[in-house]
Amino acid sequence: MGSARRDARAFAKDARKRAGYEIYRVQQGLDPTDWKPMPSVGAGVREIRIHTDREYRVIHVAKFDEGIYVLHAFEKKTRKTRREDVDLARKRLGDVLRDRGRRKTGPGKG
Repeated sequence: MGSARRDARAFAKDARKRAGYEIYRVQQGLDPTDWKPMPSVGAGVREIRIHTDREYRVIHVAKFDEGIYVLHAFEKKTRKTRREDVDLARKRLGDVLRDRGRRKTGPGKG
Protein backbone atom coordinates (compact mmCIF):
# COMPACT_ATOMS: atom_id res chain seq x y z
CA MET A 1 0.00 0.00 0.00
CA GLY A 2 1.20 3.49 -0.73
CA SER A 3 4.99 3.72 -0.63
CA ALA A 4 5.49 0.53 1.45
CA ARG A 5 7.16 -1.41 -1.38
CA ARG A 6 9.48 1.46 -2.24
CA ASP A 7 10.23 2.01 1.45
CA ALA A 8 11.11 -1.67 1.99
CA ARG A 9 13.33 -1.63 -1.09
CA ALA A 10 15.22 1.26 0.50
CA PHE A 11 16.17 -0.91 3.52
CA ALA A 12 19.82 -1.91 3.86
CA LYS A 13 20.54 -5.04 1.80
CA ASP A 14 20.56 -7.46 4.75
CA ALA A 15 17.31 -6.03 6.13
CA ARG A 16 15.67 -6.04 2.69
CA LYS A 17 16.59 -9.70 2.27
CA ARG A 18 15.22 -10.54 5.71
CA ALA A 19 11.99 -8.62 5.06
CA GLY A 20 11.49 -10.59 1.83
CA TYR A 21 11.99 -13.87 3.67
CA GLU A 22 9.54 -12.90 6.42
CA ILE A 23 6.85 -11.88 3.91
CA TYR A 24 7.45 -15.18 2.10
CA ARG A 25 6.81 -17.03 5.39
CA VAL A 26 3.53 -15.12 5.81
CA GLN A 27 2.55 -16.01 2.22
CA GLN A 28 3.12 -19.67 3.09
CA GLY A 29 0.71 -19.38 6.03
CA LEU A 30 3.49 -19.33 8.63
CA ASP A 31 4.17 -16.76 11.31
CA PRO A 32 7.13 -14.43 10.85
CA THR A 33 10.08 -15.40 13.04
CA ASP A 34 9.74 -12.22 15.15
CA TRP A 35 6.48 -10.28 15.24
CA LYS A 36 3.94 -8.66 17.49
CA PRO A 37 0.27 -7.81 17.04
CA MET A 38 -0.58 -4.17 16.33
CA PRO A 39 -4.12 -3.69 17.67
CA SER A 40 -3.44 0.05 17.75
CA VAL A 41 -3.50 -0.11 13.93
CA GLY A 42 -6.37 -2.59 13.57
CA ALA A 43 -7.61 -6.15 14.04
CA GLY A 44 -5.32 -8.74 12.48
CA VAL A 45 -2.47 -6.29 11.88
CA ARG A 46 1.03 -7.48 12.73
CA GLU A 47 4.44 -5.87 12.90
CA ILE A 48 7.37 -7.92 11.61
CA ARG A 49 10.51 -7.03 13.54
CA ILE A 50 13.78 -7.15 11.63
CA HIS A 51 16.98 -6.93 13.63
CA THR A 52 20.22 -6.14 11.82
CA ASP A 53 22.76 -3.49 12.79
CA ARG A 54 19.62 -1.30 12.72
CA GLU A 55 15.97 -2.00 13.48
CA TYR A 56 13.35 -2.24 10.72
CA ARG A 57 9.62 -2.90 10.78
CA VAL A 58 7.08 -4.12 8.25
CA ILE A 59 3.44 -3.66 9.26
CA HIS A 60 1.06 -5.95 7.40
CA VAL A 61 -2.34 -7.59 7.48
CA ALA A 62 -2.77 -11.15 6.19
CA LYS A 63 -6.34 -12.01 7.15
CA PHE A 64 -7.86 -11.63 3.68
CA ASP A 65 -8.16 -14.49 1.18
CA GLU A 66 -6.86 -12.44 -1.73
CA GLY A 67 -3.50 -11.74 -0.21
CA ILE A 68 -1.25 -9.93 2.20
CA TYR A 69 -1.32 -6.17 2.43
CA VAL A 70 1.92 -4.50 3.48
CA LEU A 71 0.71 -1.30 5.09
CA HIS A 72 4.00 0.32 6.06
CA ALA A 73 7.74 -0.41 6.06
CA PHE A 74 10.23 1.75 7.94
CA GLU A 75 13.47 1.95 9.86
CA LYS A 76 12.77 2.20 13.56
CA LYS A 77 14.96 4.76 15.30
CA THR A 78 13.39 4.90 18.76
CA ARG A 79 12.31 2.31 21.30
CA LYS A 80 8.62 3.11 20.86
CA THR A 81 6.98 3.08 17.43
CA ARG A 82 6.35 6.67 16.40
CA ARG A 83 2.74 7.87 16.36
CA GLU A 84 3.22 8.95 12.71
CA ASP A 85 4.08 5.38 11.71
CA VAL A 86 1.05 3.94 13.52
CA ASP A 87 -1.24 6.60 12.03
CA LEU A 88 0.03 5.96 8.49
CA ALA A 89 -0.49 2.19 8.85
CA ARG A 90 -3.98 2.80 10.26
CA LYS A 91 -4.86 5.09 7.34
CA ARG A 92 -3.63 2.53 4.81
CA LEU A 93 -5.63 -0.22 6.54
CA GLY A 94 -8.69 2.01 6.19
CA ASP A 95 -7.88 2.35 2.48
CA VAL A 96 -7.67 -1.46 2.14
CA LEU A 97 -10.99 -1.97 3.89
CA ARG A 98 -12.67 0.74 1.80
CA ASP A 99 -11.28 -0.66 -1.48
CA ARG A 100 -12.32 -4.21 -0.56
CA GLY A 101 -15.84 -2.96 0.23
CA ARG A 102 -16.08 -1.25 -3.15
CA ARG A 103 -15.05 -4.40 -5.00
CA LYS A 104 -17.70 -6.46 -3.24
CA THR A 105 -20.48 -3.96 -3.87
CA GLY A 106 -19.36 -2.70 -7.29
CA PRO A 107 -21.52 -2.70 -10.46
CA GLY A 108 -23.49 -5.92 -10.87
CA LYS A 109 -22.74 -7.08 -7.32
CA GLY A 110 -24.80 -7.01 -4.12
